[in-house]
Amino acid sequence: MSHFSKIQTSLKDLDLLKKSLNDLSIYWEPELNQVRGYKDQTTFANIVIKQDNNYDIGFSWNGFEYQLVADIQFWQQPWSIELFLDRVSQRYAYNSILESTSNQGFHTVNETVQEDGTIKLTLQKWNSGIA
Repeated sequence: MSHFSKIQTSLKDLDLLKKSLNDLSIYWEPELNQVRGYKDQTTFANIVIKQDNNYDIGFSWNGFEYQLVADIQFWQQPWSIELFLDRVSQRYAYNSILESTSNQGFHTVNETVQEDGTIKLTLQKWNSGIA
C-alpha cells in the first residue's frame, strides 16, 4: 500500500510552477522524476523537491493539474502543507497575471506587498494612438 498523498491544486502550467518555486527559493531537482517515500517506495513526479530526511515531495500531472505528491508523515518544509500550497499558489497567480498582461502589452508600474501578504500591482498599457 502506498504511503503517498496526492493533494489537488489549480496549478496547470509547468513553467509557471517552476518559476514560482524559484521565486520562493524552493530548490527542485531538474534531473529527478521520482519522489522517494516510506520503505523506499517511489512515485513519478514532474518536479521533485528533495528534503534532508530523504523523503521527497513533488508535483505530478494528473491530466488536469499538477498535484502535490508527498508522504506527508515525513513533511519537512519550513511551512505547513497548507501554507506551502498557499505560498506556491499565490506566487503562481502572480506570475500568471504578469505573463498574461505582458502578452497584452501591459507593464508593471508599481508593486506593493500589503501587511497581510497580498500583492497590489499597478499595470499600464500605452496605446500608439494610430487609428
